[in-house]
Amino acid sequence: MSLVVAVALSVIVLLTIGGNLLILAAVLFNSNLRGPTHILIANLAVADLLLGFLVLPFSATLEVTGNWYFGPIFCDVWAAVDVLCCTASIMSLCVISVDRYIGVTRPLNYYSIVTAKRSTVLCLIVWISSLSISIGPLLGWKERMLLLDSAELQACNVNKEKAYVLFSTIGSFYLPTLIILAIYWRIYRTAVKQTKFLESGTKTDKSTSSLSGSEVLTLRVHVGRANPMKTVATTTVGHHHHHRPTGLSAKMFKFRRQKKAAKTLGIVVGAFLLCWFPFFVILPVEALCSTCNIPSPLFSCCFWLGYCNSCLNPFIYASTSREFKRAFSKILCDCRGGQQQSRSRRRAASTVGG
Repeated sequence: MSLVVAVALSVIVLLTIGGNLLILAAVLFNSNLRGPTHILIANLAVADLLLGFLVLPFSATLEVTGNWYFGPIFCDVWAAVDVLCCTASIMSLCVISVDRYIGVTRPLNYYSIVTAKRSTVLCLIVWISSLSISIGPLLGWKERMLLLDSAELQACNVNKEKAYVLFSTIGSFYLPTLIILAIYWRIYRTAVKQTKFLESGTKTDKSTSSLSGSEVLTLRVHVGRANPMKTVATTTVGHHHHHRPTGLSAKMFKFRRQKKAAKTLGIVVGAFLLCWFPFFVILPVEALCSTCNIPSPLFSCCFWLGYCNSCLNPFIYASTSREFKRAFSKILCDCRGGQQQSRSRRRAASTVGG
């Protein structure tokens, strides 16, 4: 059984590291993936990659062996880095949700509102906020231990100091989750309205006029092969109709792109909630309820289910985003091509040497 667990956890660790390295390589080497949104996605990948490198190998060792072999000081550091990376990952999703809200509601002004510089500042805010939540135990905000026997010296448990658990769970999960859900609800409402407009081909806006008393503005979208989207506004004043072209076609085109990106990141947020919600329910319950005895296997399953979230995002991007799928394919094909070339050179060298 321990061998099965070791193999399963090793797969999670390797997928987390490999998948997020692939995202960073795609953003770094693909010019189409260097927009403000992709900076935020790269920041999310950095948080998950650091989790895979600095946290998960030690978590897997502790889970499989049941002992902590790295000393009490490193235990505190490891736990703090764990909270830091997980919080940064969750807050990155929160920031990406804000980015998608602006993209869907203001598609024409998106690139003037969300710039690369502002995205970088948001990434710094994410890491500073995450550090402020995770550093507490290193400064003494943790359970007090009196005398430790040999068994306790080989243990490294989650900090269950009540005040800190409430502070960290609210700051790391519940507050960002409420913001994410509120924003995506607004995105959903906006997307539904715009989609109805695209499906019907018309949108009517009533306004008053000081000359005629009332004016009805009807926007019509014409879709064709030669002109993918041509928008004409028809103004009706009394019984007279006036036709004039509008700049709405550009807005509709950009809206469709932003809506698709929001859909992809909506799937990412859904996976995040499914993975992390059980752990952030069990943790405060166990810390605050002294009579509640949560089985250790259940706690471990919820713990690692949250970790699994860090390896899911690359698969979500590959299955829902054409740009990321192309970038991943190009990177993997280039790697295979490089391996084949190196093998050919080795064979040629061995032939010449022979």
